[in-house]
Amino acid sequence: MTSPDVPPSFKLAYVPGVTPDKWVRIWRERLPRVPIELVQVAPGEAAGTAREGRADAVLLRLPTDRTGLHAIPLYTETTVAVVPKDHLVAAADEVSIEDLTEDVVLHPLDDTLGWEQLPGRPAIERPATTADAIQLVAAGVGVLVVPQSLARLHHRRDLTYRPLTDAPQSRVALSWPEEETTDLMEQFIGIVRGRTVNSTRGRPQPEPAKKKKPPARKPVPARGKRGKPRRSR
Repeated sequence: MTSPDVPPSFKLAYVPGVTPDKWVRIWRERLPRVPIELVQVAPGEAAGTAREGRADAVLLRLPTDRTGLHAIPLYTETTVAVVPKDHLVAAADEVSIEDLTEDVVLHPLDDTLGWEQLPGRPAIERPATTADAIQLVAAGVGVLVVPQSLARLHHRRDLTYRPLTDAPQSRVALSWPEEETTDLMEQFIGIVRGRTVNSTRGRPQPEPAKKKKPPARKPVPARGKRGKPRRSR
């Protein structure tokens, strides 16, 4: 909770590859007096960052441990295979898992695709991070399957990527602690869901009650000097 003496602010964490720029811009337009702070976190730390209150909200990838957290899925990412430019896969517009059968498929420790069974041949060791795996792909050690945003984030001139049609997909979600949804959190939810500035928490506002006009007063007949009504002539 924020002390009454401390100006309100909003801290948003996000995992690599996710770009919150559009939502942050809208926030700053709508709430110019409330600073928004961005902090990038590792995929394995994202849920804990929200759960432990180290950020008001976090943009993370599903599947993940959602214990104690709300999560609103925002969009689903295309899964791609990252390969050297001279790889056979590079000649196709899209590929399937079967096309990677003879390849060593790297499986970094920060992978979030939730494989039931990994494609291709396993590597001797798992790279610690996606960035490390990209270096191994460039060295000709194997190929890598990741959400497209991560392939773009780690782009190299000697590598390319192709959509993988039958691979698991990652969903980007907005997550925050279950125990409290603050007014600022509601504001950010509205922004990512595309609500207009005039809407409140996505619910239509009732029209203001119309004031009833007072009943018309009957004219009072004029009275004479003694208080009696004058007779018309």
